[in-house]
Amino acid sequence: MTNQPVTIGASAKANSDYGLQLNRWFLKPIGVWPSFPSTTRFEKIVSITLNVICYSSIILTTIPCLVRMFLEDESIYLKLKSLGPVSHWIVSGANYTTLLLRSKDIRQCMEHMEADWQTVTREKDQWVMLKNAKFGRYVAASCAIFMQSGIMCFIFVAAMDTVEIQIGNETRILHVLPCAVYKKLINVDESPTNEIMLFLQAWCTMIANSSTVGMFSLAAVLAAHACGQLNVVMVWITEFVNEPKKTDGPNSIGVIVERHLRTLNFIGYIENLMNRIYFLEIFRCTMDICILGYYILSEWADQNVQSLITYIMIYISIGFNVFLICYIGEILTEQSKKVGEVVYMTNWYYLPDKTILDLILIIARSGVVVQITAGKMVHMSVYTFGDVVKTGFAYLNLLRQMT
Repeated sequence: MTNQPVTIGASAKANSDYGLQLNRWFLKPIGVWPSFPSTTRFEKIVSITLNVICYSSIILTTIPCLVRMFLEDESIYLKLKSLGPVSHWIVSGANYTTLLLRSKDIRQCMEHMEADWQTVTREKDQWVMLKNAKFGRYVAASCAIFMQSGIMCFIFVAAMDTVEIQIGNETRILHVLPCAVYKKLINVDESPTNEIMLFLQAWCTMIANSSTVGMFSLAAVLAAHACGQLNVVMVWITEFVNEPKKTDGPNSIGVIVERHLRTLNFIGYIENLMNRIYFLEIFRCTMDICILGYYILSEWADQNVQSLITYIMIYISIGFNVFLICYIGEILTEQSKKVGEVVYMTNWYYLPDKTILDLILIIARSGVVVQITAGKMVHMSVYTFGDVVKTGFAYLNLLRQMT
C-alpha cells in the first residue's frame, strides 16, 4: 500500500477511513459510494452523472452483442464466445443496481463501523481491530488485482489483434472486438466506428469490473471488521474470567453481552446487504467456470497459446473471487462459534453461580449458527466453493456432449 497505516491512538474517523479507504477508491469513480449527511450537493450531482454514464455504457455495449447472439445464424461455439462477455456485463450491471438500491444499508454498515471505533478505549483492543482491518484491505486489494488484471488482459489482447477485410477495391485493417456485434445495427467494418465500439467495450468492462471488485472488497472489509469485533469479545471474556480484578478490562458481564449482540447484529446487516449479490455471483461464477473451461479446451485444440493464457488468467481470477465470498461466510461462522469455545476454555468453574449462568447464555447464543447465504438458500462456506466448481465442470461435460 502506498499510504501509511493508521497508528494506535488515532481518531475513530481515521481508523474507520483506514479500513474503508480502498472501498471508497473502488466505488466513488462509478458513483456507488453512499451519500452521508456531510456529502455536498455537488458530490451528489457528480454521483448521479456517473450513474447515468455507467448505465448508458452498459446498455449501449450489451444490446448490439445480444441482438447478434439471437439473430445471427452461427455456430454454438461463436454464440458461446459472445456469451462470456455479455453475461459479465449483465450480471455486473445487476450488481451495480443492487449496490445503488442498497446504498442506505451500506451507509448503515459504515456508520456502525465508525461507532465501534469510537467505543475503543484500550490499545490492546485497537491493535486487534487494526490487525483485522489490515487483513480486509489486503483481501480487497488482491481481489482488485486478480479481477482487473485477468479480464483487462483479455480485452487488451483482443484489441491488439487485427484483421484485414476486402470491401470493393479497398482493403481495411480493423481491430478484432472482444465481443462481436450485430453489423446491421452497428457497422463496425468502418473506421472510426470500429475504434469507438472497441473503446466502448473496454470502458464497459472496466465499469463491470469496478462494480464487482467494489462488491467483493466491501464484503471483505465488513467481514474483517466483524471478525475483529468477535476477537475483542473473546479477549474481554478471557480477561473477565481469568483476571476479574483488572481495572482497564470489562467489569461486568453486561458489557460483554452487549458487544457480542452488537457484533451479531452487524453480521446480520452484512447478510441482508450481500445475500442477493452473492446469489448472482454464485450463478455467474458457475456459468463462467463452464464457459471458460469450454474456451480453454477449444483454444488448446487450436494451439492458440495467446488466447489460452488470457482465458487461464480469467479462470484464476474467477476462482479466487468465488473462493473469497465462500471463505468470508466460512470464517464468520467459525469465529461466531469460537466465542462459546473461548468461554468454556476459561476458568469459569471458579466464578459465582450467577456469573456461570450468564456465561452459559453466551455459550448458548454462540451455538446458534451464524450464516452468510446466497439468496437465503445456500450457506456460503468452503464446501459451497467445492460445489460451485463441481457444478461448473458438470455443466462443462454436458456442454461438450451437446456440441
